[in-house]
Order: sequence, then C-alpha cells, then structure tokens
Amino acid sequence: MNSSELADKVAASSDLPKGKVKPVIDALFAAIADAAARGDDVSITGFGKFKVKATAARTARHVQTGEPIHVPASRKVSFAPSQALKDRVAG
Repeated sequence: MNSSELADKVAASSDLPKGKVKPVIDALFAAIADAAARGDDVSITGFGKFKVKATAARTARHVQTGEPIHVPASRKVSFAPSQALKDRVAG
C-alpha cells in the first residue's frame, strides 16, 4: 500500500474527502521523520515505536579482497511493533 492508497482508505473510513486526508498523512510522516532526524523516538500507542539507534564506527573486511574497510558511525531508524499490532498481524 502506498500513501495515496492509504489516503483513500482513511478518507473512506472517516467520511472526509481525500484532498483533506492526504495533507494530514503527509504531515504525519514528516513529523515522524523530523523527530527521527533530531534523534527522538516516536511512540504510537497500539501501533508501535520508531526508535533511532546509533551504530559505532568499525572496521570491516572487503568480501572479495579481504582488505580492511572503515565503516563510519551512523544513526538508523528501526520500528518495534506494539503487542496489539503483532497480535492483529498474527491473526
């Protein structure tokens, strides 16, 4: 499902026009992305938690040549689903 299809579903279930729903969905995703860029976690009750994780710099090996490669430190976003979402997906 893409964001347009998501907007269609939300519009149909909320009796709002898609033109009003789409900007709200876009703003929601932008707010989550902004929080992640600041390093903040975003928790949505009943759905899950978006967490920002820091990875340390490390030395890895090139698979074909075996030469050491420097991998810089970075931050990554992960998602941990809530128990309610896990139960719903499991059926």
